[in-house]
Amino acid sequence: MLKIAVYGKGGIGKSTTVSNMSRALASQGYKVLQIGCDPKADSTANLTGGKRIETILDLIRRKNQDISLDEMITTGDGGVLCVEAGGPTPGLGCAGRGIINALELLEEKKAYEVYKPDVVFYDVLGDVVCGGFSMPMRDGYADKVFVVTSGEAMAIYAAMNIALAIENFKDRGYATLGGIILNRRNVPEEDAKILKLSEDTGAPVVGKLTFSQTVREAEALHKTVIEAFPESDMAKEYIELSKAVLEHTKK
Repeated sequence: MLKIAVYGKGGIGKSTTVSNMSRALASQGYKVLQIGCDPKADSTANLTGGKRIETILDLIRRKNQDISLDEMITTGDGGVLCVEAGGPTPGLGCAGRGIINALELLEEKKAYEVYKPDVVFYDVLGDVVCGGFSMPMRDGYADKVFVVTSGEAMAIYAAMNIALAIENFKDRGYATLGGIILNRRNVPEEDAKILKLSEDTGAPVVGKLTFSQTVREAEALHKTVIEAFPESDMAKEYIELSKAVLEHTKK
């Protein structure tokens, strides 16, 4: 089982990237579990036809701890197993703590042993890397962390913060930085900026995604590109990216 955490600034296209990688790997015969670790709980929306699945935190609020695995896990397009950690009631509670509760409950219910996924993706908001948001990179969760960024200043700033957090955890046996995924926004000198980020962090650029209208058209249909436009150039880019991420995780 390969366990992969994908971080990135909010709005950078991280969930879109993860969902398309999940679906791409499922089409290659892998059993994939995608866990959304974002209070917005929209990580898996394009795998479930736009349907918002009930989050683990919502289940806890509704049923306390009397929750079955079947209630927490929804099977999405291509057989991808979908989980949303969820967030606290607005204005009450800590979003990071909610992620901790959700991941601990999945472990307690032995989700990984029961479903036996080949690949687990943790889709994690990377604007802040503290508390529960850092949990997927801790010992026993992800093997590698990948960062989705563009050449925009705030996205690069967030990517550097994530890399620094991983560096600070290196002596604890936590996940290491697997690489950088460029999700292009066509800003000036974008490739050069990401190359500099790669040099500063010591992490390779494992994939570059085109800024494409195809992605927007698929999202308007509440689908991944892999499902909506399987023969498109963007589908091929996501398939190649998923292979590269697996390869760097195995290393």
